[in-house]
Amino acid sequence: MEWQLQDAKNQFSKVVQKARHEGPQIVTLRGERTAVVLSAHDYDALRAGRPTLVDDLLGGPAWDDQLADAVNVRVKTPSRDVAF
Repeated sequence: MEWQLQDAKNQFSKVVQKARHEGPQIVTLRGERTAVVLSAHDYDALRAGRPTLVDDLLGGPAWDDQLADAVNVRVKTPSRDVAF
């Protein structure tokens, strides 16, 4: 069983190296595209200039008074019991 894990790690390392030197690598499962392995450089280039989730949330429309009032009057207690 240990050799299978090591073999999987070695194969993944090969895919990562190919992504670094040859570009994105498609991963398939039963002949169907399921994932793409990108180099960190390619990923950074893809993400460059795109807003983050925080930017999107903070950059949304301003709350008008009616929405702010609705949020403030909502029930503050949980709607169901929560066990920790």
